[in-house]
Amino acid sequence: MTKDHGKSIKNDDTYEELRDKGYDKSKAAAIANAQANPDMHPSKKGGQSPAYEDWTKDELMGRAQELDIEGRSDMTKDELIDALRG
Repeated sequence: MTKDHGKSIKNDDTYEELRDKGYDKSKAAAIANAQANPDMHPSKKGGQSPAYEDWTKDELMGRAQELDIEGRSDMTKDELIDALRG
């Protein structure tokens, strides 16, 4: 039987499972409470970025600069996409 962890834990079953898997108390509580909140979706994949093909060349160039991709200034849009995916 699952223990009642008080009002601070919104989903006691999930909290117990996570603690059994080795999660620390604060991480287990955060995940259990997020799963109990209908406005949050912690089991879904993170944010979705548009495909590189939808980015402008300037946006691709900026991302390539962030990643310090060599030769980016001479690349076409398609070459930038390949380099970013590489």
